[in-house]
Amino acid sequence: MTDQPVITVDGNAIPLLGFGTWNLTPEDARRMVAEALRIGYRHIDTAWIYHNEAAVGDGIRDAVEAGHVARDDVWLTTKIWVQHFDRDGLLKQARESAASLGFTPDLLLLHWPKTDPSFEETLGALNEAKDQGLTRTIGLSNFPSAEFRKAQAISKAALVTNQVEYHPYLKLSKLIETAKELGSSITAWSPLAQGQIADDATLIEIGQVHGKTPGQVTLRWLIQQNVIAIPRTSKESRAAENFDIFDFELSAEEMDRVHALARPDGRLGDWIDPAFQWDREW
Repeated sequence: MTDQPVITVDGNAIPLLGFGTWNLTPEDARRMVAEALRIGYRHIDTAWIYHNEAAVGDGIRDAVEAGHVARDDVWLTTKIWVQHFDRDGLLKQARESAASLGFTPDLLLLHWPKTDPSFEETLGALNEAKDQGLTRTIGLSNFPSAEFRKAQAISKAALVTNQVEYHPYLKLSKLIETAKELGSSITAWSPLAQGQIADDATLIEIGQVHGKTPGQVTLRWLIQQNVIAIPRTSKESRAAENFDIFDFELSAEEMDRVHALARPDGRLGDWIDPAFQWDREW
């Protein structure tokens, strides 16, 4: 891995800043993954439901062939879609994802918690995928604390991250604490609140002190919490801007000011099964 900040979970060094590919067309995904790796990113995130796994793999190969990176220096994450949570369906999709990527993923996540099939069947199959060499590590996405704890109690292998929405307008202290207690980590999707942070007066003011943009302040705020951030963009210039966060540090007072932006209605993407409830923070 490059010398950028990492979080080590169950012996695995995961770069704290990654590049997300949600909502990128295959053409954009291939172009931007290759460019992100050229810029210096060493963590790429995709999912079966994004319909761009093959393009992501092509982008990685493009960067490798151009001499910008070695495959072993890239942390690659993909996700099992909820319709494939039965044992046979999960193993089939895990094989398909690896084939589409052209690489064994470093991390395979369950995309959302579901009541049916049972956690025991799904976590068992996820562990089986790891045992079969279809992924190096396993984890979760969009699991509240109660389900996070239940999943880890069932899982033979460590669940190395829980990928959830997190940004300055969303309070996540309970889930972050749960991850710490379980020896896991949190990965933030939509870390820039889908662009809402750009006009935030507090983030602008903090950024002016450091000569940084609101987006750079936000990403720095996340990685200083040891939270993995995976911003997504289709613009090369924005990808470079997002990566330029390793030459400054927020003070404790500035961190608190960003935390204070959280609000009860801050969640932007709530597609969780109604059988489950997010942690109460207010």
